[in-house]
Amino acid sequence: MLQQTINDMSSSEVIASVLHLNKSFSAKKALSDVSLEIHANRVLAILGPNGAGKTTLINILLGRLAHDSGQVSLFSSAPGDSHVKRQSGAMLQVASLPERLKVKEHIRLFQSYYPSPMSYEEVIKYAGLSDLENRYSKKLSGGEKQRLLFALSICGNPRLLFLDEPSVGMDIEARQRLWSAIRDLKAQGTSIILTTHYLPEADALADEIVLLKNGEIIKKGTSEEIKASVSNTTIQFSSSEPLDAFEHLVGVLKISTTGKLIQIQTQVPQQTLQALLSQNTNVEDLEVTKAGLEDAFLQLNQNDAGELS
Repeated sequence: MLQQTINDMSSSEVIASVLHLNKSFSAKKALSDVSLEIHANRVLAILGPNGAGKTTLINILLGRLAHDSGQVSLFSSAPGDSHVKRQSGAMLQVASLPERLKVKEHIRLFQSYYPSPMSYEEVIKYAGLSDLENRYSKKLSGGEKQRLLFALSICGNPRLLFLDEPSVGMDIEARQRLWSAIRDLKAQGTSIILTTHYLPEADALADEIVLLKNGEIIKKGTSEEIKASVSNTTIQFSSSEPLDAFEHLVGVLKISTTGKLIQIQTQVPQQTLQALLSQNTNVEDLEVTKAGLEDAFLQLNQNDAGELS
């Protein structure tokens, strides 16, 4: 109980904050009145379609880009401050590596940049690189290079870790290893800012999700809260009846097919299901599922931001 209390107190600590942040490029607004907090020992996922402002926000937090107005603070310092850099790590989507260095040489080099680096053995373990230590980076596959970039991002034993599309190109085993490493780092006190287009990744890892659209935050909350904000339920089944036989059932919002399966989206699943079963006796393979994070993501992005307060 005491340890849980300590963990709760630690996770409530705000280590970084953004307040009323604005950024424009020429006449185009990239970020508009963005405010958020980053807590210790937590994973914050920043999601949104291409052009939503995710990369701009991350670059401002990293001190790579100046903002127009608003306040940004990391460890009570400005982005890019040496005090912040010593406590941060970043794995960016666009990165290049010297091709004539071996994996172990890359890691040793990055360790030398920090006063209290993570041990070499831990870095290798977390990144799953034990069988690649002597391979030159130019010989790495796309997924292997991602694992190396992750290794370099944690060399400094960061308190704040930025991960931009970290599992791109990874196979299932490597992705699961990465997720396990992220959970372990969080448990040891690292705060993580995650951007990803792979929504199951955010669903599995994030303690909080921020959804951006056109530079504005349109939704914040846990994965469960965001999914609960979308009341759609999918009723899936197979039937020999034509699709238009189900279009006029009570509560149908959308109807589509996936292979031989018919999918109905509804906000009143009980009524729709009752109407379906009473009107059609040849329904098979029936399955009812609530909206997942991907469903919520798509629906929220289709709505106007003003509707999502």
